[in-house]
Amino acid sequence: MSTRQASDKDEPRIESRDQLVAPMEAGEKPPERWRIGTEHEKLVYKTDDFRAPSYSEPGGIHDILMDMQQFGWEPVEELGPDGTTNVIAMSGSDGTISLEPAGQLELSGAPLETLHQTCAETGRHLDQCKQVGKAMGVGFLGLGMWPDKTREELPVMPKQRYSIMMRHMPRVGNLGLDMMLRTCTIQVNLDYASEACMAKKFRTSLALQPVATALFANSPFTEGKPNGFLSYRSHIWSDTDPHRTGMLPFVFEDGFGYERYVDYMLDVPMYFVYRDGVYIDAAGQSFRDFLRGELPALPGELPTESDWWDHLSTAFPEVRLKSFLEMRGADGGPWNRICALPALWVGLLYDSTALDAAWDLVKDWTMEEREALRDAVPAQALSAPIPGGGTMRDLAREVLDIAHEGLAARARLNSMGDNETGFLNPLREIVDSGKVPAELLLDLYHGAWGGDISRIYEQSF
Repeated sequence: MSTRQASDKDEPRIESRDQLVAPMEAGEKPPERWRIGTEHEKLVYKTDDFRAPSYSEPGGIHDILMDMQQFGWEPVEELGPDGTTNVIAMSGSDGTISLEPAGQLELSGAPLETLHQTCAETGRHLDQCKQVGKAMGVGFLGLGMWPDKTREELPVMPKQRYSIMMRHMPRVGNLGLDMMLRTCTIQVNLDYASEACMAKKFRTSLALQPVATALFANSPFTEGKPNGFLSYRSHIWSDTDPHRTGMLPFVFEDGFGYERYVDYMLDVPMYFVYRDGVYIDAAGQSFRDFLRGELPALPGELPTESDWWDHLSTAFPEVRLKSFLEMRGADGGPWNRICALPALWVGLLYDSTALDAAWDLVKDWTMEEREALRDAVPAQALSAPIPGGGTMRDLAREVLDIAHEGLAARARLNSMGDNETGFLNPLREIVDSGKVPAELLLDLYHGAWGGDISRIYEQSF
């Protein structure tokens, strides 16, 4: 989740619709300037008893963040709910290390040119985490969800926006608090050249997002037992908040573009407004009212451009548009799968021939078929039936072939002369075996682990 670092002082107020479209238009870049931004979250636990550390305890989340200074990271502070100043992120040349609601740590990586650079960045970050973890007595798990913790067993980080969201979530869905407190994901941010380019990439990636959900399914346990799903994290989104989640049918309608996405975002209820270092609770209120100066939380005030940027970050569909497209379908995982997710989407979306081929796979699906596939994948993964016959495993194999060709055509080589196609290998292995990561964990649980979920901590980074 994004970390606010900018001031709201002396910002221009929004007075025209052009200012609402501006963030999307600002994202347009020629292909030579397209970049790859990878975000990945990890669960943090104490190695002596596997509990999730609190923010302020010795060796807790605050100390972990501060110890990152040895690698050149700088603290980002925020006024806490109790009036104290808290470190809520670390900023550096590799992006931002941000703090998720229950202490999950996220690297929001820098925009990079190649997957080789992306994987090197990921490796640096995880190596730093291991060094800090050894000193602090903590470990890190790459999973889509806490396998054994109840909500009550998890700490809540002192980040203002989270207290607002946690009050609001139970009003609009049954699993929103699970989303905040118990889940982890890998996400990829990618660029587009124009409004038409954005629309084609949005449609293609949205339709194919269930492929990523299936391949990366890695959350089969809840509170120490199998939960009946392979990606329970993905299932959670189906009962979090229907106003800001889902498959966005309007994206597939004729004429879709920036203006239509603006209309969608204006209908997404607000969470908050940021003023003078404080998040003001505006949960459930309307940005349309804000544009008229009629927001109950700030009567008479018009929104700033940063207010709109903040609001754009509070929708959680399977693909999200800001000044880039954000792929949101994958569970958290280990190092090699962190590198594999951007490889999948870069291969599909950053080569025009590959993009055409990927769109051809899905362009004739109905909205009902897209929704049915999205609903089936959290439980069935590669076994889910696909439109037109066959299974997700068949579709995933075709998608990986297209992504491979797209990466080969990019011809971005490392110092050894290797292109980027090798980053797809972990996904090839999953398709070839027919077993997603969650199924391998379930095999261990029912076999070598003898039902002892604590053995999962052997899967640490």
